Amino acid sequence: MCGSADVEEISRVDRDNNYLRTVICVKCGLAWSDPRPNEDEIKQFYTKDYRIAYKGTYQPKLKHVYRAGRGAANRLQFLQEIIKSSDKVLDVGAGGGEFVYLLRAFGFNAEGIEPNEGYGLYAKTHLNLPVKIGFIQQAELSADHFDIITLHHVLEHLDNPFSILVKIRESLREKGFLVVEVPNIEATCFAPIHRFHAAHLYNFNLETLEAIGSKAGYSVHKTRISADGGVITTIFRKAEKPEDISGEISGNYQKIVKIIERHTSLTHFLTINPYIRPIKKLQMNINEKFATKNKKSGKAVLDSIVEMLHRDNLESL
Repeated sequence: MCGSADVEEISRVDRDNNYLRTVICVKCGLAWSDPRPNEDEIKQFYTKDYRIAYKGTYQPKLKHVYRAGRGAANRLQFLQEIIKSSDKVLDVGAGGGEFVYLLRAFGFNAEGIEPNEGYGLYAKTHLNLPVKIGFIQQAELSADHFDIITLHHVLEHLDNPFSILVKIRESLREKGFLVVEVPNIEATCFAPIHRFHAAHLYNFNLETLEAIGSKAGYSVHKTRISADGGVITTIFRKAEKPEDISGEISGNYQKIVKIIERHTSLTHFLTINPYIRPIKKLQMNINEKFATKNKKSGKAVLDSIVEMLHRDNLESL
């Protein structure tokens, strides 16, 4: 972000209580895993192991398709103010293809790229989608080709997020939009032990996300933080040229560290969050079981979501 090597260690464990050293830059507040895995380890993990490690399955089950489809519906709602019928959209990290499927169901020219073999094959063979299996780092993208590019929980997984933002900027048409969603390092809705993940190489807050986008050649169009504070979504717009900024953010490091230090197991269990989460999870599981009942395929699951969106005119889901 800012090029500084002045860092401070803020954690030594991941959410599974395994060793993971995380540091934060004192000049800008960007946090990352140190040391980071090498290129071969990253390729192996995301090609073969990631979905099995996080979902316990090589290809998505119907409940996963429904869950991702609901998330895709919310993403589509968020894009309503910027997306046009003629737009060409690229979804980077397309997963099982749920977002691409919904976009195409509503007539948008959408395609995706997904590094995981199992989920990428599911999108191609089960949903018949134009999803390429591979890494955005190696993808050959045509210049001035897309109107909208989306990275939904992708940026934190990249070994060099800034270079990827610079790369895909060239593929955006003039005044095209880039939509990025990432976990929020400032979130206190989860237990403190859940803050850092082995698969999340970088950790952002609102300030670092907006700043890295500005430095890579975008202007901030709109940013929202989820109701529970756990997720940040920013719509960027391609600028004429990258902004000449150092990347340093005064006071950001201090703010983040203070939040982390104050969010202890004790303070967390004095809030309502740890008590309502099991209830919400149970409700989610019941909803997923009901929604996928008698559905024979992921396509049927997604078609039911499309029907719901049509019925509600994309206004509520």
